[in-house]
Amino acid sequence: MKLVRYEIGGRGAYGVLAGEVVRELARSYFEGIEETGRSYRRSEVRLLCPTEPSKIVAIGLNYRSHAAESKKEVPDEPQMFFKPSTAVIGPGDAIIYPRISKRVDYEGELGVVIGKRARFVSRERAKGYILGYTCCNDVSARDLQRKDVQFARAKGIDTFAPIGPCIETDIDPRAVLLETVHNGKVVQSSNTADMVFDVYELVEHVSEVFTLLPGDVISTGTPGGIGPMQVGDTIEVRIEGIGALVNTVSA
Repeated sequence: MKLVRYEIGGRGAYGVLAGEVVRELARSYFEGIEETGRSYRRSEVRLLCPTEPSKIVAIGLNYRSHAAESKKEVPDEPQMFFKPSTAVIGPGDAIIYPRISKRVDYEGELGVVIGKRARFVSRERAKGYILGYTCCNDVSARDLQRKDVQFARAKGIDTFAPIGPCIETDIDPRAVLLETVHNGKVVQSSNTADMVFDVYELVEHVSEVFTLLPGDVISTGTPGGIGPMQVGDTIEVRIEGIGALVNTVSA
């Protein structure tokens, strides 16, 4: 099931995306799936970020291929950092290239959307706390990241957390194809099987440190193939079974 948040006629709503039809829900899918009976063509609505997270917990060096290209050791525990909710944008929104950076990179990632309050959740129980999965782009000002060492500025700038286009509830997150397409060229192509820590392990580790709330996102790391974007570029994160998150870069 593909869950979406959308805007039509100046109002926001939640729905189920079935092919080219959006079926309206009576309330947020975090409160349960109840359809109103109204539906719209996909072309009639504007898709928004499918969740409004209180926080995004992102994971560094969680693909062996990315650790290798970064010339760093595979970590023995997940490397966690935050992206603020103010960085979130949805499908079709513009990534703004900041004046303070001269190197802004794409990082295609699988996002885990939390469905209910989670604290001290074991990996064996983790699936029951996950609503579904989405596409994320961990946009990064690489020059600022190297300069600061800390990640807050480099990865937390407004518009640096594109998420969408939907939340897919029915995939196996441990074995799906992830690709990033930059101006029509595939620049990242990997499988989530290359993760150092799988989705359920990440829920365990993260919830041991932070209380995860409904709508929060764990951005699970990027594979090898990261690279820079420029103003005017189009970047697309594709994940098997979910779809494509497409954004452009603006000044």
